Amino acid sequence: MGVDSGLPDFRGDEGFWRAYPPYARLGLRFAELADPRHFAEDPALAWGFYGHRLRLYRETMPHKGFSLLRDWGAARPGGSAVFTSNVDGQFQAAGFLLVAEVHGSIHRLQCAVPCGTEIWSADGLEPRIDEDSMRAAEPLPECPACGGLARPNILMFGDFDWISHRSDDQLRAVNEWRRDHPDLVVIELGAGQAVPTVRRYAELASAATGALIRVNPREPEIRHDRGVSLPYGALDTLTAIDELLTAG
Repeated sequence: MGVDSGLPDFRGDEGFWRAYPPYARLGLRFAELADPRHFAEDPALAWGFYGHRLRLYRETMPHKGFSLLRDWGAARPGGSAVFTSNVDGQFQAAGFLLVAEVHGSIHRLQCAVPCGTEIWSADGLEPRIDEDSMRAAEPLPECPACGGLARPNILMFGDFDWISHRSDDQLRAVNEWRRDHPDLVVIELGAGQAVPTVRRYAELASAATGALIRVNPREPEIRHDRGVSLPYGALDTLTAIDELLTAG
């Protein structure tokens, strides 16, 4: 979904390294960088990675497909809800109100230790990044409670320190909405199998109706009784669906 807004595609080492040549020179893969241990062992490296992404996501405008989804939901009595593993905040930027960010958000911070359970906004935070080394300059973000290092409130790989209560509350609200609206059409966009969180939830949410539309140019596989598979990009597919909905 985000790729059509111009965000880099992190699928596979080659795609990640095309987006971030300094990491290719260092031989660092996405999964290695998205590891919470760097905040303890090399915080300048960790904040170089996440600080650059924070700036990129702030500067990115959601593409038209987001507004199409929002308008389709607004036209139905029950509205719409979003379940996403993306941490970029694009759905909120596009005007969605009910969003479950199940892997957290780069726009929220927490203590890296953590010293408590506080989560706070990253508004106003603008880490300075050396574009050649992709390392952040001092001073690095601090926890307001203990003065130690802060980190994004994102679920990383092998992460035992992520504070999840914000995402838990969001998911609870989406699940309650889902129970109130069982006759759903579920549109799944670009959810891969490597981390199948979204695919599994989409199949669960559409189990009663079989109304699942899986949009994925790389991994479109779906059981025929579960819905339909469309092996294309998000924006092109949503635009084509909208043309069918509004024809005549």
